[in-house]
Amino acid sequence: MLSIYAAFLIDLLIGDPASLPHPVRLMGAYISFFEKQVRKIAKSELGIKAAGVLLLITTAGLAYLLTWYLLKLAGSISPYLYHGLNILLLYTCIAARCLSDEGSRIFHALDNGDLEKSRKLLSMIVGRDTDSLEVSGVTRGAVETIAENTSDGVIAPLFYMFLGGAPLAMAYKAVNTLDSMVGYKNEKYLHFGRAAAIFDDAANYIPARLTGILIVLASMPLRLDCKRSLSILLRDSRKHSSPNSGFPEAAVAGAIGVQLGGTNHYFGKPVEKPAIGEPLRPLCRTDIITAIRLMYASSILALILFSIMFRLGGWI
Repeated sequence: MLSIYAAFLIDLLIGDPASLPHPVRLMGAYISFFEKQVRKIAKSELGIKAAGVLLLITTAGLAYLLTWYLLKLAGSISPYLYHGLNILLLYTCIAARCLSDEGSRIFHALDNGDLEKSRKLLSMIVGRDTDSLEVSGVTRGAVETIAENTSDGVIAPLFYMFLGGAPLAMAYKAVNTLDSMVGYKNEKYLHFGRAAAIFDDAANYIPARLTGILIVLASMPLRLDCKRSLSILLRDSRKHSSPNSGFPEAAVAGAIGVQLGGTNHYFGKPVEKPAIGEPLRPLCRTDIITAIRLMYASSILALILFSIMFRLGGWI
């Protein structure tokens, strides 16, 4: 647990400096290389599906086995090297500070009236088209992705750290990276990314629901609307097309009293998302900062909850 706490603290302090190497970038490079090579060979629907399954197995498997081997090798040299490497690997799996920084940059761009910059910044963390978004669209996109990634980027990695240490957390990051790169339901990735999308949904099933509950609890110390957060979580969490994203989004929407969802464009095609929450007031740019505060508060609650479960032997 001390290694996980140290990793979380390091992430809070320095985030993810672009100048430092990161396992996710290596995963992305491998995924891109694999896809490029396999598309030269696999032409049929069945072949593309099989290639997608192989990509999932190799990416997650390599992430787990390489992490396990590196830690084993470090442990055979020095316990200090083992613990240092373990903390470093765990730290790279957490994205709280990175998520906060990206959201804050979007907020400041909007606050300075630079809509074009805010669109470009948003495009770096979402899959939707951002070129024609107005202020409300940029704000909604930022709030939605902060809510969703509170689960995917922070609480889910912590969950798998406590469950299986750095190797399992790294395997989860591999699955999550796969989904973000090939898990689209468009013509190009419908078959190739199907396995990754299904496995990512399964991996996030429990963490997403825990995140929704933790956001509800986090809204209390932040003096947001805890009762409405719970009400919207129970009412709207299953409206989302994703089996998991609706839980953190509904909890956040209820806590701050806004409505999320609506029309998004992906690769130039409109996709209608169901409304989540109640439009008690229009979205405003400060809601981005509130979503970040909810992310941090719920993450700290997750650390406390998982630590208690770990100590009580609650992991199966």
